[in-house]
Amino acid sequence: MVKGLRYKAIIMYDGTQFSGFQVQPDQRTVQGELEKALADLAKGVKVRVHGAGRTDAGVHSRGQIIHFDFPFEIDPVGLMIGMNAKTTAEITISNLIRVDDSFHARYMAKGKRYSYRVYNSRFKDPFLRHYSYHHRYPMNKAKVEQALDRLTGTHDFTSFASTHSDKEDKIRTIYKASVEVNEETGEWIFTFTGNGFLYNMIRIIIGTLLQVADGRREPEEITTIIAKKERESAGPTASPVGLCMEEVYYTLKDIPGFE
Repeated sequence: MVKGLRYKAIIMYDGTQFSGFQVQPDQRTVQGELEKALADLAKGVKVRVHGAGRTDAGVHSRGQIIHFDFPFEIDPVGLMIGMNAKTTAEITISNLIRVDDSFHARYMAKGKRYSYRVYNSRFKDPFLRHYSYHHRYPMNKAKVEQALDRLTGTHDFTSFASTHSDKEDKIRTIYKASVEVNEETGEWIFTFTGNGFLYNMIRIIIGTLLQVADGRREPEEITTIIAKKERESAGPTASPVGLCMEEVYYTLKDIPGFE
């Protein structure tokens, strides 16, 4: 690989038909599709793609960051056009630039922002089924906001991490956690910004918040759940369909809620 030909890209994808971002044997993944496209453009040379984060099957992205080293020099705009021509309509490269070869999409990231959409209505909307999780029971916004306040800050989030998480250190900081309700569409849009998130962390948080929203738990229980550091003390893992990686931050000053 020729040194110095590193590219950074912002990619968007609909994760519905993918087995997540990361390459897996005999599975269709976002990383795999990108690497196939780049190999075609590089005349058969294998190009490894590195992502800022590993989204699960069914999870979407509007702001995933990747980097890769291309074997020969090519104009970024031309390379972006070529990649978009080689990938399916589920993936779009929205921006691509040359960067210094020291840049790393994952290890240099300082924070991430995710959204989770919940469709709150008695009946399902078939047009939202891949992008918004359906919750049929009435939801209390004031109680949800009280629970979100208790989640912000630096905590040991063991209770909100999958038992399959490979991270020993489960201390993370949530800089900002909020919810907005679209009364016309019935969608609740949760937003979480933090320095990093554990495996299934946001989906477990959502599963717990929905219990608060419909009255099965009280907001004050969030503090107790965090203190217990036991996965079984939190709610279920919500569906991946409502989750979307929105943005990755590489400077602390750009992170909403960072002080």
